[in-house]
Amino acid sequence: MIPYTVWSEAGGVGKTTLAANLSRAHANSGQKVLVIDMDPQDGGLTHHFGLDDDKGSADADNLVMHMIGRPRGDFGDLVRSSEGVDVLPSHNMLGTLDDLLSKAQELEEDTNPDPEYEFEKERQLRRVLVDADVPSEYDVIMIDPPASEGQHLYNAVYATGNLLIPFEPSPKGERSVQGLRDVINGFEDELGDIDVGVIGTVPNKLSGTNINQKYLDALEDEELPIAPVSIGERGSMLGEAWDNQVSIYELAENESYRDLRDYEQPTLEKFDELAEYITEQFATTEATA
Repeated sequence: MIPYTVWSEAGGVGKTTLAANLSRAHANSGQKVLVIDMDPQDGGLTHHFGLDDDKGSADADNLVMHMIGRPRGDFGDLVRSSEGVDVLPSHNMLGTLDDLLSKAQELEEDTNPDPEYEFEKERQLRRVLVDADVPSEYDVIMIDPPASEGQHLYNAVYATGNLLIPFEPSPKGERSVQGLRDVINGFEDELGDIDVGVIGTVPNKLSGTNINQKYLDALEDEELPIAPVSIGERGSMLGEAWDNQVSIYELAENESYRDLRDYEQPTLEKFDELAEYITEQFATTEATA
């Protein structure tokens, strides 16, 4: 199984777009993929796949209900499919996840007969996934949390143990990786008993300028692994895909966008290469384990 969280400390660096199209690249290679949208904001990965019709429904079962031990149905019923990718959509209740987990912790610890029992808030997503046998059902589990620290991110990192970090070669992107190793060490301290691996940092929105190179050099100084694949600035194709609530692969298969598809074919190949690179990292780990 290949579990990882797509995360950057900075917003607006293309995290969700990267996750949506990378999930499709994994699926295209024959891997069974589950993407979990942990971001409560509108316009995220759930929107990208056109699956946000129940996001604001107070009656809809959702991931948070399962994480606080109050499910309204089977976990499998939460999962929906788009373009051959299984998606666990976001829900507005994620906006109060921190508070709800704190209340669940208080209730569980007050009512459990074992005085040593601890309800560990950051481990609830992993518990839900293991109880539903998700790790054995999927080849790839990808999580897209918000940029800010909190239980969304802690649960995502604890459930996957691995980070893929998009990096925009700009002042904003540089700030997002400065001290990133300290942030990762902080995750390990917060979560207690896991080592957080960085699969790679992915240069994103690359335009090939000298300014870009300056910030790429700064990224190397952080001594974090850099993926051998960079995603160029491709506003036309990515923007059209977003507007149509599809991946760039789905857009490329639409005859109406034939000219755009031919021009942007290298972008599709970059995502394919990135999915292959990620898969190889886990194959190497398993071979040496």
